[in-house]
Amino acid sequence: MSNRGLYLATVLIWGTTWIAIEFQLGTVAPEVSVFYRYLLAATVLFAWCAWRGLRLRFSVGAHGKFLLLGVLLFSLNYIAAYHAQRYISSALTAIAFSMMVWMNIVNARLFFGMRSGWRVAAAALLGVAGIAVLFLPQVADFSLSDGTLYGATLAVFGAFVASLGNMVSQSAQRDGLPVIQSNAWGMFYGALLTGSVALVRGDAFTFETTPEYVLSLAYLAIFGSILGFGSYLKLLGRIGAHRAGYAMVMFPVVALSMSVLFEGLKLDATIVAGIALVLAGNLLILRGDGRDAPGGLRQPDPGEALRLAAERPH
Repeated sequence: MSNRGLYLATVLIWGTTWIAIEFQLGTVAPEVSVFYRYLLAATVLFAWCAWRGLRLRFSVGAHGKFLLLGVLLFSLNYIAAYHAQRYISSALTAIAFSMMVWMNIVNARLFFGMRSGWRVAAAALLGVAGIAVLFLPQVADFSLSDGTLYGATLAVFGAFVASLGNMVSQSAQRDGLPVIQSNAWGMFYGALLTGSVALVRGDAFTFETTPEYVLSLAYLAIFGSILGFGSYLKLLGRIGAHRAGYAMVMFPVVALSMSVLFEGLKLDATIVAGIALVLAGNLLILRGDGRDAPGGLRQPDPGEALRLAAERPH
């Protein structure tokens, strides 16, 4: 699959997970729902690996990276984001996580010596500005009370943790570790950690049997986790975290578009201007796709397309 195909899959899948997450917020504790999500995703991935005969035995050093992936990408960042929304709106959380595009640029420079160039920096600036404009009406009454400040801090912390996870994934792929198995082990370790946090907190491991909860859990595990993270991390390995991270700016736009299409949200000048800024940044970030992959990373061979359809396990 081409880089643009992976990017499009990431944005469309993650842009629709916001709706599914709403059905997860209820009687089941957030940590427990995240535990169920990644335990299910890891089980499916391990079963896929076994069926396809993919190797699952790796060195201790490799498992160290898998553990870091679990901690950073499949556990702590989600715990922070879920709890942040107890104090701030989803709009503020989206703005905080859109800042990950800048975090990835800085971290890619620190960890890999990657220079982003003016195009990536300009795209990031346009994207974050667009997200701020999009959600401006919803955050106009924002005040720095203790609760909102705490929630905003949690959201920014979650974005930073996820950015560090991006760096670990890029490093793992440079070491030749396969994405699908890395995700399987990472999700397994992430589920164990999140389940442990739930136990320490004294959360009850309840389960809702309603169709809304079950179907949203399945969607988040299969599409949001396996396919979404698989597409994104594969893309990250090819074009670098500093460019792939722009997906964090795009998927709130998809979520907002879903609200326009299915929830009756009215388009106004603010929404149009915000989307225009984000799309302008999107054109900049993807311009030159396939010609400037960092570090001499190879472009996909045609035979990869079929395997990636199932390998898109983030």
